[in-house]
Amino acid sequence: MTEYLTLDDVLAAAEAHLGRPAEIGDYGLLESAVARPQASAFGEDAYPTLHEKAAALLQSLAANHALIDGNKRTAFVATALFYELNGHRVRASAEDELFDLMIAVATRAVETVGDIARRLAELTD
Repeated sequence: MTEYLTLDDVLAAAEAHLGRPAEIGDYGLLESAVARPQASAFGEDAYPTLHEKAAALLQSLAANHALIDGNKRTAFVATALFYELNGHRVRASAEDELFDLMIAVATRAVETVGDIARRLAELTD
């Protein structure tokens, strides 16, 4: 069974990483980003695999700019935490690649959840 992050988890991770409380610019966007991996349609998961769920979280946090500052950094730590909660981890040797993916997602150079999920699968154990 998949474990999901809560809004409080994401805000705590952001604060730990940023060294200060995250400033929320759009609370609705942030709530939506955190809930997106759990989305379903017609009784089926919208994002059936763990990597697709992580990709949906990463994309929403990095690209939607719900925070005043630190969206990509928050997406980075939240995605890593999501994997840890589910028995996986981002390989330490892949952290630079994950950061590059974060930039590509935020600038919309990589746009689909499927593409993001494939790249995440290569970066995790």
